[in-house]
Amino acid sequence: MDSLIITGNGPLKGEIPISGAKNSALKLMAACLLTDQPVTLSRMPNLADTRFLSELLSSLGVEVYWPRNDSTCHLNAAELKSTIAPYEQVRKMRASFNVLGPLLARMGHATVSLPGGCAIGARPVDLHLKAFEAMGADILIEQGYVKAAAIHGLKGAEIEFPFPSVGATEHAMLAATLAKGTTVLKNAACEPELADLADLLNMMGSKVSGAGTSTITIEGVEKLNGATHTVMADRIEAGTYAMAVGAVGGDVLLKDAPSEALQAMCDVLAAAGVETIAEPEGLRVKRGEGRLKAVNVDTQPHPGFPTDLQAQFMALMATAEGVSTIRENIFENRFMHAPELSRLGADIIVRGKEAVVTGVAKLKGAPVMATDLRASVSLVIAGLAAEGETVVNRVYHLDRGFERLEEKLGACGARVQRQSE
Repeated sequence: MDSLIITGNGPLKGEIPISGAKNSALKLMAACLLTDQPVTLSRMPNLADTRFLSELLSSLGVEVYWPRNDSTCHLNAAELKSTIAPYEQVRKMRASFNVLGPLLARMGHATVSLPGGCAIGARPVDLHLKAFEAMGADILIEQGYVKAAAIHGLKGAEIEFPFPSVGATEHAMLAATLAKGTTVLKNAACEPELADLADLLNMMGSKVSGAGTSTITIEGVEKLNGATHTVMADRIEAGTYAMAVGAVGGDVLLKDAPSEALQAMCDVLAAAGVETIAEPEGLRVKRGEGRLKAVNVDTQPHPGFPTDLQAQFMALMATAEGVSTIRENIFENRFMHAPELSRLGADIIVRGKEAVVTGVAKLKGAPVMATDLRASVSLVIAGLAAEGETVVNRVYHLDRGFERLEEKLGACGARVQRQSE
């Protein structure tokens, strides 16, 4: 099992290229199931999660051509040989569950295992299934599998979510593209990845409007064609590296970073004392000498502060001057990184949905263990800011969402080395 050895080495300086967004790429890949024509995705992030999904798609009969270290993925679902997504594959990654909607819409039936993924709360799929039922699907949950059928096809419906679930919104949008009639999604998630998915679907011949707002309208069509699409840059990866610069200082250009999608983070960083500048080539992040200021943060659906940057921000606040309160409003049980940060000397008290962080002057290196994807990279940030050597174990979590992290940080002066056992 791999680990990362990190030695605190001062400011970061240089340029970090931002990869395609994992949270978008996975749903874009699932969209290939809606058509019998080729779909080509460029700027694909080469991650454990995207590779897991390519294996699952292959098992369904999708022809996948995606050489290692290539950022272009070719998908062709001309002849599907199965509509069953087994537990052995879906358990590896929650987003695999999103093959259910496209298979149901195109084939009229599907059997998909209930999902796995990071242990950051229950994250039930009931909103996904209620959306399909509203579109006329019959749903049966049996022995850990969802069995869905719409033999005469899905039908357009008006669906109002009780809260703006990103996963349910994306999944319903995928299925509705081939439904008969018009589907309206109300209280929909507004994350930029929704707009990226809509762009691909519309290039495939869908009629999706309003993606990125709280009301999305999808006029169903009989058939979709192939398309070529560039995955949007990963705002979470960009935000993570911005936090790293904030933690250790320096001047780094995050090439291709989607500045507009990161406004909430930029506002918080500015309050803490980290400068962000939108440039034609991306987002520049600068921090000079002196301690940062403690800032309070509440995670919120977009355009609020992202839950996927909460752990990284906690690492940043660990050495800020003052006391910051971080409230997690999206996922339960998403403070598992707090005890590990405390091993490095951070002063953190968790009370239910709140974490109170009292900044310390210095962190000191120690062995720590990653518990989920975003928690793992928060430990990397803390390790960069700590004195001495930090060893982050169980970095397979990290490999699910960060491409070439050691290489990208190393190019800016960080000392991060991977060790394989």
